[in-house]
Parts: sequence; C-alpha cells; structure tokens
Amino acid sequence: MPSWRTTLTRAGITTPRLRDDYTHAARRVLRREPAPYATLRLLAAPPLVPWLTAGLAFMNRVDDVAETGTPAERAAATTALAGRVEAALASGDSPDPLLRAYAHAVRTRGLPGSWVTRFLDGAATAEAAFDGFAAEEDFQAYLDAYAWPGVLVFTGLQYEGGPDPEQAAGWRRFVDAAQRVDFLADLSGDLAEGRLCIPRARLDEHGVTRADLEQARETPAVRALLDAEARRARSALAATDGILDLAEPGLRPVIAAMTELMDHQLTAVERVGTAILRRDTGYGLVAPLRTLLRARAGR
Repeated sequence: MPSWRTTLTRAGITTPRLRDDYTHAARRVLRREPAPYATLRLLAAPPLVPWLTAGLAFMNRVDDVAETGTPAERAAATTALAGRVEAALASGDSPDPLLRAYAHAVRTRGLPGSWVTRFLDGAATAEAAFDGFAAEEDFQAYLDAYAWPGVLVFTGLQYEGGPDPEQAAGWRRFVDAAQRVDFLADLSGDLAEGRLCIPRARLDEHGVTRADLEQARETPAVRALLDAEARRARSALAATDGILDLAEPGLRPVIAAMTELMDHQLTAVERVGTAILRRDTGYGLVAPLRTLLRARAGR
C-alpha cells in the first residue's frame, strides 16, 4: 500500500492546499469509520482512493447533520449545509476544507451535480423528517430520495463522468440490500432511539405491535416477522449479483469485500433470531479481518 502522499500524487492532486484538504477529509473518515477507510486504502486502486475518501467524508457529513436534533432542526441545518455545498460546487472554493475537497472531486471526476442535489434534498426531507415507513412503497421512496443518491455521491466518483443508467441501477439494487440488512442489524439500537425501520404494514400482517419489538417479546408472531424480513433482505442481497461487473476494475475488490461483509452480517442476523431485538448485530473483528486479508491476497 503506497503512502498517503504517494496516493494523492497518483490521483494528480499536487497543490499543497488541495493535498491538505483531502488529508483533512481522510482523517475525518478514519475517525468516524475506520473499517471502510482501511478497506479503501488496502483494496482500492490508489488513484481512486482520494476521490472516494472525499465522497465518503461528504456523505458522512450530510448523514450526521440530517440525524442530529429535532426534525425541524435537522431540516434547517441540512438546508443550510446544502447552500454551502452548492456554493462550493459552483465556485470550487469554500471555507470548509472537506467541501473544498469534495467539490474538487466532483469537478475532476465529472459527477453530475444532480446526484448531489438529490441527496441533499432527500436529507432535508426524507431523512430529517423520518418517522418510519407505513408500507413497502414508503421504504422504496426513501431509497429513491435519500439512500440511493447518498451512495452515488460517494461511489459515483469511481466513474469518469458519473455512472451511466445501468451502473446507477446496479447501485440502486445494492443500496436496497444494504439498507435492509442495516435496518435489521441495527434494529435494537434504532428502537432505543425511537426509530422503527420495518414498515408498519408488515407488523400488522403478522399481528405484531411496536411494543412487542421494543420490549423484545419472543413470540411466534415476532419470530415470523423477523424471519420474513430476513428473507426479504436475503432476496435483495441476491439481486445485487453482477454489481462487480458494473464497478470500475480498481474498485472491484472493495465492492466484493463490502458484499461479503453484508452477507456475513445478514447470516449473523438470521442465526440469532429475536436476539436482534436486544442488541445490534455487528461484523465482529474476525470476519472483517479475514475478508480484508483474502481480498488483499486476491488482488
């Protein structure tokens, strides 16, 4: 793995200020999400790493703003952030080094600004005002408004000129699976924070109440609901087959590792059953390390 300085040079980032900006973004990602950062550094082609690191830092910034405070505070803060982002994209400059790095990445890679605008709009509406899903259609609308553009403001930087329609559709399938797995794995923590991410209509179908989930009741109806949700997630994960062919060669080892870890996490959810109501289901330490080492050896 080349040094960070060499990685910046390979991406053509040579001016001192920009190098500092990308370094600032990388440090933010390392502090907030060390596992994804390590995956990028170890597995992605070095010329792609700075762009994707800036994209991940930007995605995280928007997520954090859209999830902090009351719904009104989240919406106002996200709208204010959107104004700063738009100014940075238009001018290429900003007082914020993270936004400077991201604006440079968007401009250099040619990512259509419509994906950024769509993500920010979704953050100020679908995410900031999130109150659960009434039905599957609402979940799909959430993906379209927020989660899908959210993943493309990051992964879309792998493509010069942005993703084409087929590539974008592949990432739509990927984020559908990722969100379903994430909602199940984080069910306990989400419920503790007042978020229910399983559509309410499906609780009704199984005769389950929100209180049943919040109180971790191990009833046949609760088990049937969680089993059905896991099957939906498994089907969505199977539908991501072919995503590697839609990724740039330099990012394929990263996507393979991400998909393998999703599968590992979903398998853990399936194995523990109703225990996901009492504690979140993470990756652990061994599985990510094994995945990284195997992917690194196969590069």
